[in-house]
Amino acid sequence: MSEAADFVAFAQGNAAGLRRTAYILCRDWHLAEDLTQAALARLYVVWRRLDWSSSPQAYVRQILYREFLHHRGLRRSHEVITATPPERGRESSADLRMTMLDALGHLAPRDRAIVVLRYWEDLSIETVASTLGIKPSVVKTQCARSLARLRALLGEERFALFS
Repeated sequence: MSEAADFVAFAQGNAAGLRRTAYILCRDWHLAEDLTQAALARLYVVWRRLDWSSSPQAYVRQILYREFLHHRGLRRSHEVITATPPERGRESSADLRMTMLDALGHLAPRDRAIVVLRYWEDLSIETVASTLGIKPSVVKTQCARSLARLRALLGEERFALFS
């Protein structure tokens, strides 16, 4: 199989997962598609030189998170924070998922990336730090602060549903 065919097979096999992860970060399917394409394009540039002893999935995920942080640094957030929370009612699992995605949107981009990598992707503190190019102590601190912020946004009852 040629290098181009190997890359196409890799991209086709991993694009959907990358797009889902990008959506969790940015909450916009169109932007998630753009971030996924940008990450795969950057991966293609280095495909021949890729160190196959490490995982290409981990490398492209690292590219995706950095693309997200770079994109968020280019423009301000357009989110509107309201003084009153939405009314509580019986929520389905889809409603709970959307509630968590909305709450994640209130975190700073780097904090959101840390939480998604740590708890959604289930990566170790060291792997998260390496992926984002920060110290492990920053990951620990920001995880604690971000979880406290999510707990405050969601309330203790709703937050416990995600734990």
